[in-house]
Amino acid sequence: MNDRRQSGILLHITSLPGPYGIGDLGGSAFQFADFLAMSGQSIWQVLPVVPTGYGESPYASPSTFAGNAMLISPDLLKEDGLLEDGDLASVPAFPTDHVDFAHAMAFKTTLLEKAYRRFKADPDRVLAAAYEVFCQKHSGWLDAYALFDAIKSSQDGVEWTSWPRPLAMREEKAIAKFSEAHREEIDMRRFWQFLFDRQWSAIKTYCNGKGIQIFGDLPIYVAQDSADVWSSPELFHLDEDGRATVVAGVPPDYFSETGQRWGNPIYRWDRMEKSGFDWWKRRMARILEQVDLVRLDHFRGFEAFWEVPAAEETAINGQWVKGPGAELFHALTDHLGPLPVIAENLGVITEGVTQLMERFEYPGMAILEFAFDSGPDNSFLPHNYTPDLVAYTGTHDNDTFCGWWNDTQSTQDADVTARALDYCRRYLEVTDDGDVHWRAIRSLMASVARMVVTPMQDVLGIGSEGRINTPGVAAGNWGWRLAPGAVQEHHATRLKGLTELYGRTPQS
Repeated sequence: MNDRRQSGILLHITSLPGPYGIGDLGGSAFQFADFLAMSGQSIWQVLPVVPTGYGESPYASPSTFAGNAMLISPDLLKEDGLLEDGDLASVPAFPTDHVDFAHAMAFKTTLLEKAYRRFKADPDRVLAAAYEVFCQKHSGWLDAYALFDAIKSSQDGVEWTSWPRPLAMREEKAIAKFSEAHREEIDMRRFWQFLFDRQWSAIKTYCNGKGIQIFGDLPIYVAQDSADVWSSPELFHLDEDGRATVVAGVPPDYFSETGQRWGNPIYRWDRMEKSGFDWWKRRMARILEQVDLVRLDHFRGFEAFWEVPAAEETAINGQWVKGPGAELFHALTDHLGPLPVIAENLGVITEGVTQLMERFEYPGMAILEFAFDSGPDNSFLPHNYTPDLVAYTGTHDNDTFCGWWNDTQSTQDADVTARALDYCRRYLEVTDDGDVHWRAIRSLMASVARMVVTPMQDVLGIGSEGRINTPGVAAGNWGWRLAPGAVQEHHATRLKGLTELYGRTPQS
C-alpha cells in the first residue's frame, strides 16, 4: 500500500441498482464510479466477484478463478450485438431493495444462453478473436471450471462427491465421453467467462482512469463443492471418495461456545510447498489481473489454522496446526513482486501473525463498531490507530453503523451495551442521533490511518435493513441492494468535504 492518505467505499456489485434483478457491470457500475470520483474517493472495495455457492455466498464459490456470470450486464451484451431489443422487452418486475436470487438468476441465464447462441450463429470476427485469446490464456483453470459446471448442471446441481464415481474421480474415459456429448454446454460456460472478463476489464479500466483503485477480496479457503477441489484433489486432505477428512474453522471463543465449523477442506500445505506453491501463484496472479488491492480473508490461518476432524459437528475438538507462514509469501513475492495485500487480522491475533504482517509490510484492519466496549486503550479507537491500517466503520459481516447504534436486540449484556453506546456518544460528540454515521466517518477520516473505507450503507445512514451478511445465519444474506435514486449529490458533496479536509483526495 502506498504512503498517501486515501478513502473509499465498500459496495458489492450485486448491490448496485438496475432493472435485471441483481446489480451488474453495466450502467449503474459506471455511474457509481462517477459518484466515487465526484466525492473524492480513490477506492472501490467489492466482495469476491466469483460465482456464488451455498446460500448465494461469494465466500463459498464453486471456483476461486472464475467470475460470476450473473454480474454480466444485458445492456452491454446488446451493445455487442449479442442480444436484441426484443430479448429485453419483457423484463420481470424484480424487487428493487433486494436480490431475488432464484428468479434473477433464472432470467439472466436465459439471456446468457441467447447471447451464446447468437454468437455461435453469427460470430463477430473481433469478438471471436478475443474469445480465442481468452480461452488460450486462461485454459489452466477455465477448462476445468467449464467442465465442472456443465457436469454439475447435468447432475441437477448435487455436490460432485455424489456424482457417478467415474465423473467424480475424473476417469479419463468418462470425462472424454461427457465432454464429447456436452461440447456446447461446456463451450457456453467458457464464453460466459469471457463475457464477464470483458465487462469487468472495462469497468476496472474506467475506474483506474478516474484515479480509483479496485479493492478485491480473496478468501483463504475454497469450497469443498468446487472445481478447485474436484480438479486438484491432491492438494487437499480428502478421503478416497473425495470428501474432506479435516475441515477449517475457528475455536470456541467469547462469541461462540462451540466455535465455528466452516467445513472448507484443509490444504495439503506440504504438497503445495513441494510445487513451489504453484497453485497459490496462479490464484494470486488471477485476482491481481482483476483488482489493484487484495484483502486476504482470515490472514491468521496462514500462520496457524484451526483444524477440525470432518466427523465433528462443532469446532470444539479441533487443534492448531502450523500454516505455511513466510514461505508462502516469499514464493508469491518472488513470482509476482511486492503484493498489494491488506491482511484481515480481526479476532484473536497472535504475535506470530503480527510478525508475519510486519515482515511483509501488510496493513491490518480496524473496525470502529468494535471500539467502544473496553475504554480508551481499545486498539480500534481512532486515537490509537497507526498509519498502516485500513479503518472501517464496519464491514460486510457487521451491522450497519446506524443499525449498531440503534440495536435493540443485542446479544451482549444490557449494561455492557449501554456503556459502549454512552462512550461512543461522548467519543464522537454525537448531539443528533440522525447524524451519528457522519460523526463516525469523520472520526476515521481524521485519523492517521492511511486508508479509510466506508460501507455505502453508512454513507446513506441506513439501519439494520441494510445489513448484507450475518455470520452463522445460513439464509437471507447477500441480497441488499441500493435503491434507485438513493445516492444524491449532497452525499457526494459531504463526502468530498471530509476527504479534502483531511487530505484524502487523489490530488492531496
